[in-house]
Amino acid sequence: MDVLVNDAGGDLAARLEGAANAQERFEIMYSTLRDRICMLVYPPGTLLGEEALAAEFGVSRSPLRKVLKILESDGLLQSQQGVGTLVTDVDLEALSQVYQLRMELNEMVGRIMPVVPDQAVMSRFADMAERAESLRRKPDLHQFARLNIDFFHVFQSLTDNLPLRDVSERLFYQTCRIWLKLVPSMDLADEVDIFASEIRDIEKAVRLKDVSGAALIRRAHLSMGYARLNLSCEVQQ
Repeated sequence: MDVLVNDAGGDLAARLEGAANAQERFEIMYSTLRDRICMLVYPPGTLLGEEALAAEFGVSRSPLRKVLKILESDGLLQSQQGVGTLVTDVDLEALSQVYQLRMELNEMVGRIMPVVPDQAVMSRFADMAERAESLRRKPDLHQFARLNIDFFHVFQSLTDNLPLRDVSERLFYQTCRIWLKLVPSMDLADEVDIFASEIRDIEKAVRLKDVSGAALIRRAHLSMGYARLNLSCEVQQ
C-alpha cells in the first residue's frame, strides 16, 4: 500500500536539530517511527535498517536501539536473531481482547480524573470536527488514518490520569494499523461518515462539559467499529 510519509526529511531534521536534549530527540524518533509503522509507511514484515535510520536521524546506533527496544515492547517491532528488526503484523482475532479492554478504558476517561474542558480543549475538539467534515466531503485513506491518530490524542486530554493515558496509548497503537489494512475492502466514504459523526457528537458533549457522555460515545463507537471489522473479515474469508 502506498502511504505517504508525513514527516518531510527537512522538517524532521530541523526538529531533531532543535531538540533541547537527548530525551526530546528520543521522543521525536519514537513518535516518528511509530507513526510510520501505524500509517503503513513501514508495512508488516519490513526490515528496519539501523544504519540507514541512524544516518537519517543524525544519531549513533545506541540511542536508535533504545527507541527500537521500546517499539518492540509496544508490540510493533520484533527482533529476530540473524535477521534484524522487523515490523510485526496485526491479527484481528488475536487482538479481540485488546479491543475489549480499550472499550473499558475509553469509558474510564469519564470517571477517573476527568478534566473540566476549558476553551483550549473545546477548540481542539472543534478543530477535529472541522477536519472530519472536510474529510467527509473528500474521503482520503491517508487523511482518515492521520485523523484517527490525531483525534485519539485529543481525546486523551479529557483525563489527567497518566497511567490510564499511557495504557490507552499503547493499546491504541497496537490496533490502529488494522484500519488501514481493512478499510480498502470496506466503504471508505461510509467509514469516514461514521467517524465524522462520532467526532461531532463527542465535540458537542465536550462543549457541554459532559466528559462522561463523551467517553460513553467513544466507547460505543469503538464497539461498533470492532463489529464492522469482524464483519469485514468474515466477508473476505
